[in-house]
Order: sequence, then C-alpha cells, then structure tokens
Amino acid sequence: MPDTPPVFITPERNEKLQRVLTKKQPSLTIVLENVHDPHNVSAVLRSCDAVGVVEAFLIYNGIQEFPELGRKSSASAKKWIDLHQFSTATECFAALRARGYAIYTTNMANDAVSLYALNLTQPVALVFGNEHSGVSEEALALADGNFLIPQVGMIQSLNISVACAVSLFEAYRQRNLAGMYAEAQFTAEEFRAKLLDWQQR
Repeated sequence: MPDTPPVFITPERNEKLQRVLTKKQPSLTIVLENVHDPHNVSAVLRSCDAVGVVEAFLIYNGIQEFPELGRKSSASAKKWIDLHQFSTATECFAALRARGYAIYTTNMANDAVSLYALNLTQPVALVFGNEHSGVSEEALALADGNFLIPQVGMIQSLNISVACAVSLFEAYRQRNLAGMYAEAQFTAEEFRAKLLDWQQR
C-alpha cells in the first residue's frame, strides 16, 4: 500500500496550528452522558474548542446513541476535539482516573457545591448528563463530587450546552489567571506529535 502523500500546509496555516496548540489545556475535559440532541453536542464541542479542551469523553449506554452531527460551523469543532466513547460511567471514569483527573458531576443534590468553589486549574473532568434525566445514579456514585451553577430565577436549570459553556469559561477564567494559557501545557514531544496529527486533518 503506498504511503499517504504529505498534506501541504501553508506557513500561515502552520503558524495558526502552533498558536492554537500552545493554548490547549490537556488537563481539562468534559464528559457527556447520553446526550442525544445533535445541536447540544455540537454546541458543547464548540465551547470545548473555544477554551482549549483537547478531548471529550462520551458515555452512551446503547439506549441512547451518539447523534449524527451536521456539517454546520458549530459541528466543525468536532474535527479538533478527540472523542473517546464508552458504554458505562464505570469504564469512562476509570480511564479518567488513570490520567489523574478529578471528576465532578452536575447535579442539584444537597451536597453540591457552587461551580465557583471548584479548583478548575487541577486536572479535572466535568460531567454533564442527559437533557431529560440528568446525570445517572452510577455516575453520581462514582464521582468525586457534585457541583451546580448558582441561579436566582424560577426555573433553576440551564440547557446542557449553556451549562457546559458557563462551566468551561469559569475554568478558562481560573486557568488564565493562573497563567496556564501563557505557555504550552504539552511536553515538547506531545506538542510535536499533536502538531503532526493536526497537519493531517
């Protein structure tokens, strides 16, 4: 089989890839559990791209399936986010813990803390559940804690894509203050490997 021909990358394109990779945050990720609306998934991935999330973790238990994403601008963020799919929270959380992530679910339980009380500069995974039933009991039992986004309205709930965006931009705020966007978070070897990967996309 012939080798894949090299992809031509203009200097300007290559410079942009390097600039974006320098801001990426490999120690920040999100988990979506049985989120079925393609518009929500696309919007979540766009928020991930905006704050430097490198990869997202997906739990689909067979009742819900990963939705087919369109080719609109919000869905194009999928190209730049590495997706890892699992069938159970147990399996997914084990993979996250092997990488050293703290795991927090979004849930309005009595023990939930404010989003703004979390340390989001540490390696952390934020879990967002199904649009109708929320995070599963399995995920709640396995998580390191629960958080909520403080609200003062009558409804006391946000669309999942909005909740994810609010949470990720709080992580951005904390990490920016800590100087984590000022220098690359990848090792030199990881950076070179990721740049080569992106040049092929």
